[in-house]
Order: sequence, then structure tokens, then C-alpha cells
Amino acid sequence: MDTSLLANFIDPAILFFFFGVFAASVRSNLDIPASIAKFFSLYLLVAIGFKGGVALAGSGFTSTALIGIAAAMFMALLVPTYSFMILRKRADPFDAAAIAATYGSISAVTFIAAQEFLTRNGVDFGGHMTVAMVLMESPAIIMAVLLASWVRSRNLAGLSPSVGAAAVSPKPVSLKAVLHEAFTDGAHLLLIGSLIIGFITGENGKSMMAPFTAEIFKGILAFFLLEMGLLVARQLREARGMPPFLIGFALVMPSLNASVAIGLALLLGMDQGDALLLAVLSASGSYIVVPAICRYAIPEASPGRYFTMSLGFTFPFNIIVGIPLYYAMIQILWH
Repeated sequence: MDTSLLANFIDPAILFFFFGVFAASVRSNLDIPASIAKFFSLYLLVAIGFKGGVALAGSGFTSTALIGIAAAMFMALLVPTYSFMILRKRADPFDAAAIAATYGSISAVTFIAAQEFLTRNGVDFGGHMTVAMVLMESPAIIMAVLLASWVRSRNLAGLSPSVGAAAVSPKPVSLKAVLHEAFTDGAHLLLIGSLIIGFITGENGKSMMAPFTAEIFKGILAFFLLEMGLLVARQLREARGMPPFLIGFALVMPSLNASVAIGLALLLGMDQGDALLLAVLSASGSYIVVPAICRYAIPEASPGRYFTMSLGFTFPFNIIVGIPLYYAMIQILWH
């Protein structure tokens, strides 16, 4: 079993990611049509949700599964809490709230890459971690609303009595409306639906869907990571002028979050494969669902900052360095 950084580099899907970064960096006109890129994204959500549901049907909601899901929910609340505490003194409070919520959520593509890494190296992991991935979105969204509301209340409390609070107070954001928007988001709903269908159909469904969810999975993932490479390189060009502190946060926090998650997994006696997936979920940041929610829930924040940090810096760090690094830490601690 070779889990080294070099071994991760020579995985075809990862190499396609590098190729996409290179193509965009030299300003090639290489482009994947938006409709096709969206199909690739939807396909990956169907495949990973379905396979997770099948695995969960085989194992059931055991104590191991419940522990893994509970650990993920705990990290989804913990990460945005201490991230906000770190950010609020060095960044605009509304940006701090949006960034904290973004890093409290997850990247499904990074999760898929971690599963591929484990599969390639023959390491088992539980289907319940896909359930954990789905459930981690909600705490981050709730934290986004709560943190933004706290910042607004602090701002209003600091106003001069001569200033009419009603004139400056933004329209209150309904948590119910935000959660409804999040759970009815097409990508998130598709992931949940695929998970449930995989759980209902089990092994029979797995055999019927194998040509779709297994045999072509690696090729679609390679195409999708090619598109991600193009997006990352273009997003990095937009990062000029971003405060160095935020760039440092985007590169350092993944390892810190993963370390906390690994310590928690060790304390709870989780298997190595599940521990890596928990670490990756905790280390990644959302660049789809939560940023879209933050545009509505925290309109005062700058989308260019939290989106660029997650996609331009944290995503490639985790894909290239983070996954093998976190697993190396797990191997040391579990032996």
C-alpha cells in the first residue's frame, strides 16, 4: 500500500486536475461547456450518494455508524465557532461569519477524492460517512444565520441613540426559509435522494447500477477534476488584493481542522478509513451550497472572499497535499 504524496500525484484523476490548472494558467481556450460540467457534478452526487446508501444498507445504523455521524455533526458546529473567533479580530465581522460557515460545511468532491484514495489503497470505510457528509450542511447553515444575527445585533447596540435602529436594521433572515432553500437545493436534494434509493435497493440495486455508478465513475471524476482545475486557476487570478491573513487562513485551517477531527476520531475509536473521511469533511470548505446560502443570509459579506478562499486555496490544498498528509497522521497515531 502506497499512500505517499507522490502516489497521490500519479492518480489519473489528480493529474487531470493539474492539467486543468496548467491549461487555464497558460490562458488556453480549453473549456468544458457549463451544461456538461453540471452533468458531471450531478453524476458524481448520484454515484456517491447511491454507493453510500448501499453500504449503509449492508451495515445498518450500528453504534459505529452513529458515533461517526455524531462526530461529524460535532465538528460541523465546532469548526465555524472557533473559526469565527479567529477571524473576527482580523476581518470584517460579516466576512468572518460567512467564511466560518463556509469552513464549517464540506466539499463533496474532496470527500469523493478521499474515498478514491482509500479504495485505491485498500482501506475500508463505512457508508454512514456519506450520511455524515449530507448532515454536515445543516449546522453550518444554521451557524451562518446565527453568527450574522449576532454581528448585526452588536452593530445595532453600538449605534448612537440619535440613530434610528429601524432605519439601519436589515430585514431579518428566517432560519426556516434558509434551511428550506438549502434542503431543496437541487444538488443537495439529489444527494439525499440517491442515498435513500441506494439504502432501499441494497445489493440488488448495486448490481443493476454497477455499469453506471462504478465502471465509468473514474472517468467522469477525471473530467470533473479537469473542470475544477480550470476553475481553480481562474479563481486564483481573482485572488489578487485578498488580505494575506485570509490566504493564510485558507491554507492553514484545513490542517488544523483535520488534526482536531483526527484527535476526536482517535478518542472515539473510529477505524482509519472513517477517521480520514471525518478529517477531510472537517478540513474542507463548501464552494457550492453554503456560499449560495450566504449570499442570501449574509448579504453584507463579500462573496469573492469566502468563495475564492474555499475553491482557490483550500480545495487544491486538500486534493494535492491534505488527503495523503491526514492519512499519514492517522497511520502514525493508530499504530
